[in-house]
Amino acid sequence: MLEIKNIYKTFNIGTVNEKRALQNLSLTLYDGDFVTVIGGNGAGKSTLLNAIAGVWPIDEGHIVIDGQDITAFPEYKRAAFLGRVFQDPMNGTAATMGIEENLALALRRGKSRTLSRGIKKSERKLYRDILKRLGLGLEDRMTTKVGLLYGGQRQALTLLMSTLQKPKLLLLDEHTAALDPKTARKVLDLTQEMVEEQSLTTLMITHNMKDAIQMGNRLIMMHEGNIIYDVSGEAKKKLTVDDLLHKFEEVSGEEFANDRMILSK
Repeated sequence: MLEIKNIYKTFNIGTVNEKRALQNLSLTLYDGDFVTVIGGNGAGKSTLLNAIAGVWPIDEGHIVIDGQDITAFPEYKRAAFLGRVFQDPMNGTAATMGIEENLALALRRGKSRTLSRGIKKSERKLYRDILKRLGLGLEDRMTTKVGLLYGGQRQALTLLMSTLQKPKLLLLDEHTAALDPKTARKVLDLTQEMVEEQSLTTLMITHNMKDAIQMGNRLIMMHEGNIIYDVSGEAKKKLTVDDLLHKFEEVSGEEFANDRMILSK
């Protein structure tokens, strides 16, 4: 479903702030893969997701989704292939629009994005039914402006919007990092449910090593713009956080230096 072939990305080329963020990185995700991504600060995790989403062009290499080379596609053209949930709950929704209007935009992804014909009664029933599954009471507040929702409600809504039309690839960029532990757990449970229900091909960055081990069928570890460890199946299920820390030191020759991830043990 996703093929990343030898991609490079360097920021601020030719300046004192030059930073090579991705170095000859290759990655293949098969249909239905749920891959968690971990790594220290500056490892290239978010850069990888931004490269896939087309936030900026890569310097070299190719990105292919479901057999189609999208390397030259601008960000707006890739939206038809992708669902994405960001770390900041304020991203991914239109704050000044109502809940049902945001869902209507998501339902029209890749089509003509106009609300001029209004929201049909059948649509409202669909939105009410899917919102009810969240267990957050949003089905009774469908005209409420999204900007009035708290972080967990907004992130759950964004997740719902990103999967309303089954995307070729779901990108989750530390989507629970800004939430309190209880709300984060609810959003993660909802994520697992939606991914399994729709057999979504998913790439999830997380700062929580336990979540990286428990969720998905495959785990990759990044360091200095490349993948240094890739584990799946039974081997992944048997991993512990200490195993990951030791593996990082073994492969990179360095100690793991992300305090937030270590504290999540």
